[in-house]
Amino acid sequence: MGSAAPDPNGTGSAAAKSSGKAGRNLPAAIGVGGGLGISLILIMVFAPRVWIGVVAVALAVATYEVSKRLREAGILVPRIPLIAGGQAIIWSGWPWGTTGVLSATAATVLVCMVWLLLQQGLGSAPKNYLRELAVTVLVACWLPLLASFAVLMVLEENGAGRVLVFLIAVVCSDVGGYVAGVLFGKHPMAPAISPKKSWEGLAGSLLFCVIGSLLTVTLILDANSMIGVLLGVVLVVTGTLGDLIESQVKRDLRIKDMGTLLPGHGGIMDRLDSLLPSAFVAWLVFAILL
Repeated sequence: MGSAAPDPNGTGSAAAKSSGKAGRNLPAAIGVGGGLGISLILIMVFAPRVWIGVVAVALAVATYEVSKRLREAGILVPRIPLIAGGQAIIWSGWPWGTTGVLSATAATVLVCMVWLLLQQGLGSAPKNYLRELAVTVLVACWLPLLASFAVLMVLEENGAGRVLVFLIAVVCSDVGGYVAGVLFGKHPMAPAISPKKSWEGLAGSLLFCVIGSLLTVTLILDANSMIGVLLGVVLVVTGTLGDLIESQVKRDLRIKDMGTLLPGHGGIMDRLDSLLPSAFVAWLVFAILL
């Protein structure tokens, strides 16, 4: 799902060099990905509401990772209100749906506006207020707001099935892009943003994701197979764009990964880059067509 930004110093470790064309520690990536996948399937089958807690924890960690990287680059986003506000955004969807999510998002933005204004005290004017406020709002919308739609999904009728279909589709896109990119990738898609992404990889993502979505929409949701085809196409687009957006953010910050928590993957945010916009699009497709 995530694409690593190039090493700003133009060098890499021996481990990175040995990871091959894909740029990952493949055994570690497969082990971590497989463990996460099995855990999420078990949650969806036996305790779907636990998904809300999973999303909340993942977003807290991802927000910490992003805010830490931004602060290292001299962009002093308010970490505490972003993490606390993100939790409010995620959990407000449970009792109050989209109204709760939007209200919590607006409240988080307002608190951050005041926090940035007054964090230097009343005797000093804030520095770079507009820049840091703009980045703060971006983080609030990019992370918890988009993630909240994954929570709203599980609260719908057959919500566990919807989330499973969404997750399987994104995994199929990722696997298809990885396999096709490694085996056939010769034509870079956006070399100035993410050199490892290729048009052949995109084709692989499209093939795997459409097939996976068609099958899961039919078998898990018992819905029209054409909904699966549409879902597969749009999730490849949003997932790819999500990858490219995070790649450009990391390029601007001159970093390779947002974090190091997941061996072979990077940080939590490096696994969420394609999931976040795809969660909103999947929720929208299901809301309109199911």
